Amino acid sequence: MDVHLKYAFGRFQEQFGSGPGLGPGSGTNLMKIDGVEPSFIKSVYRAAAALYRTDPWKRLRPGHLFGVRVGKDLDWPGKKQLFSCIQFIGGDGGDTGLYMFRSENDAKKMTGPRETIRVPNVEVLRVTYELDTLLLPSNKRFVMSLALEVSGENRYPVIDVGRCTTTGELQFRNPTLEELRFLYAVMKGACLLHPLLQQDQGSAPKWSRVIYFEPFIETVDVQWPAEMAKGNDVVAVTISYPPGRGYQEKYSSSSSSTPTKHSEAPKEETFINVKSNAAVCFRHCMLCKEEINREQLACCGHCSAVVYCSSLCQKQHWKEAHKDVCGHYKAMMEREEELAMKIFIFASSAEQPCKWLESLGIHQKGMWRRKCGCYSHCPYGLLPVPGGLRDSWGGLDENEYPHDSPFHNHFRDGISSSILLSSWPEYYNLRSLPLTSPVADILSHPLTVYYILTALSISSKNLLLKNKEVILHYVGPEGELDWMPAFAEIGHLLHGMGNIQIIMVGPEVPTNLSGTTSGIGSRVRVNLVRGLYQDEASYLPTPHVIVALNCGLGSYSIWAGALDLIKSMNIPSYFTNESELSCLDGKQVLRSAGLHISYPVTPNPFRSPVRIFGTSTNFPSYSNCFLLGVNT
Repeated sequence: MDVHLKYAFGRFQEQFGSGPGLGPGSGTNLMKIDGVEPSFIKSVYRAAAALYRTDPWKRLRPGHLFGVRVGKDLDWPGKKQLFSCIQFIGGDGGDTGLYMFRSENDAKKMTGPRETIRVPNVEVLRVTYELDTLLLPSNKRFVMSLALEVSGENRYPVIDVGRCTTTGELQFRNPTLEELRFLYAVMKGACLLHPLLQQDQGSAPKWSRVIYFEPFIETVDVQWPAEMAKGNDVVAVTISYPPGRGYQEKYSSSSSSTPTKHSEAPKEETFINVKSNAAVCFRHCMLCKEEINREQLACCGHCSAVVYCSSLCQKQHWKEAHKDVCGHYKAMMEREEELAMKIFIFASSAEQPCKWLESLGIHQKGMWRRKCGCYSHCPYGLLPVPGGLRDSWGGLDENEYPHDSPFHNHFRDGISSSILLSSWPEYYNLRSLPLTSPVADILSHPLTVYYILTALSISSKNLLLKNKEVILHYVGPEGELDWMPAFAEIGHLLHGMGNIQIIMVGPEVPTNLSGTTSGIGSRVRVNLVRGLYQDEASYLPTPHVIVALNCGLGSYSIWAGALDLIKSMNIPSYFTNESELSCLDGKQVLRSAGLHISYPVTPNPFRSPVRIFGTSTNFPSYSNCFLLGVNT
């Protein structure tokens, strides 16, 4: 009897839901929308299926409300966002779906502790994933006739707009074409962005089963299908948690430009002289570029991000430029705690690079010679090569650097197993390195490459797992040309997987090394080519992946030709930058080149733990700090 009751109750839940939600789909049919094309509906169903595969309901509950923006207000009817708040329901029972509300206030009114509250005259756009066995006959015919993509194994989205009347009854209608376009962009953006939410361990009560998340705001470019495009191929989708994270819309000629995130702008000019902790021996005034000693620094009193020589320059720059970006800069500075890697037990702030290296006993030694300016006179790739591996690592103790040896503890049934890493603690534990070892500062480059190939680029990962070769174009190498002993670690991490051919291309490759090939381990081969990437790429084997680390997209005009080539090649390409500000500049450069950011700006788990400093700014900056990608 218990079995029969359990089965009956399960069927009841599947058909009628329980807990949050407004019940099963209403039976609306998208084919009845005026002017809708079958290709339009197919694109919406593909986006819904893609969202379902990422399973946001595993972590998200109805109480997790998210702010959304799609493009600019001017892009939509009424010159405002059609929906500004979303929630995922079904993680704790009831209907499985996505609800979109006109405002955050509407969402809060309808979100009860155990169920969705029917609030009169509040509209909600619903995407309810229903079992195929429970679809109405008309919807079954509609799904079959268009061969629409299934979500999961046996579910299809039913999309409608619901509204509760004053008498408590529910009324449903089909969404409009513009509402469907908006929904498509939100679902595509949510696929990429919700996995980036970081759990906030500190704020959650010990007894709570609900996951608490750190505040979050990020933007990704979503490409419109041909049938949805209206003059622009892409649209910027921004998702924030909680919804109160603010935006400042900057109007420009591009309707797909990204809204700017910011904290509340200062209401008055506030200035303060500080002895900045983020000073190198000498800095430069943001306005007049005069060299100033750390004892004489003046910083903006609101954001603390910009350095000046005097209050006079400070006030002048405020009027000319800084007033408009101060709130944005403050939001960037507030990420300092998030980006700092406090697991390491060594000085991790290179205020003065030479003194930092001296404190560790590695100044002007081995590969560390590229970490300060003492050897800037020596061309990249031509530093005198020391004796053995220990000398390359600056004479660190035997247990403080990775040895040229395989991993003996990664075998299953006598067969080597792949090593997939996602953090520095995993790597240090794997190599049995103490957290006092500073090698992560140099290993950030090779391990970022390894992370891209094995975690971000699925096609490259599959090739390696099949014991095949991956060709990687490494654009714009500089100090890395003297770090080949560190790049040998990639070969050890492959551990029985395929091979990697790294082709380093850039104007800093020495003439006498151009065209040479070196094997750094049995599974990694490095070719060096001098020249601009756009000039040399046609002579090189076609890559599976392109990378450019600490690339400074917004700082070098020569990137224009390389980006045009990357666009035409349509090869997955990943870039790293040192700070969030440089990422912002880089995103603008990529969009100007017609490239769509398909892997959003994300903190790199293998960024260097050593903080570095700009000459005129105090932004949290680390080598390879942020990752972003195109054509992925």
